[in-house]
Amino acid sequence: MPAAPLPASLYAETAIAAPPAPPLDGDRTVSVAIVGAGFAGLSAALHLAEMGVDVCVLEANEPGWGASGRNGGQVNPGLKFNPDELLARFGDDLGRRMIGMAWGAPDFTFDLIRRLEIDCDARQTGTLRAATNALTVNAVSATAAQCAAHGMPTRLLDMKETHMATGTGRYPAALLDPRGGDLHPLNYARGLTAAAQKAGAAIHGDSRVLSARKQSGKWFLRMERATVRADKLLVVTNAYADGLWPHLRQSLVPVYSSIVATDPLPDELAAQILPHRPVLYESGHITVYYRLDKQNRLLMGGRGPQRALGAQTAPLDYLKRYAESLWPSLKGIRWTHAWNGQLAITPDHLPHLHAPSDDALIYLGCNGRGVALATTMGKQLAGRLVDGQSARIDLPVTGIKPMRFHAFWPVGVHSAMLWGRMKDRLGI
Repeated sequence: MPAAPLPASLYAETAIAAPPAPPLDGDRTVSVAIVGAGFAGLSAALHLAEMGVDVCVLEANEPGWGASGRNGGQVNPGLKFNPDELLARFGDDLGRRMIGMAWGAPDFTFDLIRRLEIDCDARQTGTLRAATNALTVNAVSATAAQCAAHGMPTRLLDMKETHMATGTGRYPAALLDPRGGDLHPLNYARGLTAAAQKAGAAIHGDSRVLSARKQSGKWFLRMERATVRADKLLVVTNAYADGLWPHLRQSLVPVYSSIVATDPLPDELAAQILPHRPVLYESGHITVYYRLDKQNRLLMGGRGPQRALGAQTAPLDYLKRYAESLWPSLKGIRWTHAWNGQLAITPDHLPHLHAPSDDALIYLGCNGRGVALATTMGKQLAGRLVDGQSARIDLPVTGIKPMRFHAFWPVGVHSAMLWGRMKDRLGI
């Protein structure tokens, strides 16, 4: 199957040139083979190469083709669950390590960008988690209290402060975490690609892995034009998992998320919307998220049609109308881009780490927080591949659990979206 072209988006239109990542056209042997060139695979490749490991990345399309190059550009801290619930579920040791890793992931990501001097419009200007009703005020307040108890630099904003921070009176409260921020995700993926290559990693696009099996103590990966033999294997295909690994595809739901973007806003109007340029996502059953990029374009994201959008933009008109309800002065502004892509949602809404053998790792399921989480886990995955089980890793290692009735996921997602929107409207 030939590589798919990069889907149209604002990012694709404004991105820096892609570093060469030619298809692998000859057989080779390496220490570590990585399947998937999103943030996790590229970060792992970079850190492995910096440790002197011979590593090869195999990508079906081009680096950053999937969610890594199409997401909302938000660099957000944390996991879906509050710190106290993580401690209750995973115990004091692992729970605290998960908290430290996940809430500290933006710092790790921005530090890496600065170290590598990646040009990707990165700004560490904070994340707002905004409450939309009384129920979510309670939820955001509980999160704020727990973050404070763990010594995090977060702050709960009241209605007046939230209005000043957002430019809209929609939200009764919000949690500000100054560690968050934003970036141009496709430029970040391409910058990571170039940095990994400079460190010594081989990265090949248009190199879909058709099969992976153990043979004579090594992993044997077959492509159309080449084969790779590797001592160790990392699979990081996330929402675009195919049949390469048994049951992996059935262990997650590949949910489409959609984004619309405006022309660059006039300075006077841009100053009224998120004036200090944090990113924002709403607390609720169906998340809406948005930011102003470095060129003052407003990017609004949320759940849309559960299919590839293509050239159709009408299904996303609800995002435009919602933006205009938040800031009526947007009426008449031109919306120039619309696109979507898939992110991996796991049944428990937590990232999944699998170790099906001593020499193979699988990582997926950032559940919409992949920019920072995948980058951070890339380094930890690299450490585990080099040092084995003695290497610290801040996630539980679990078995692959296929979901029942997985074939019906589009119907289930559609029903969940309708029910979630109704509950958000009713405040329940």
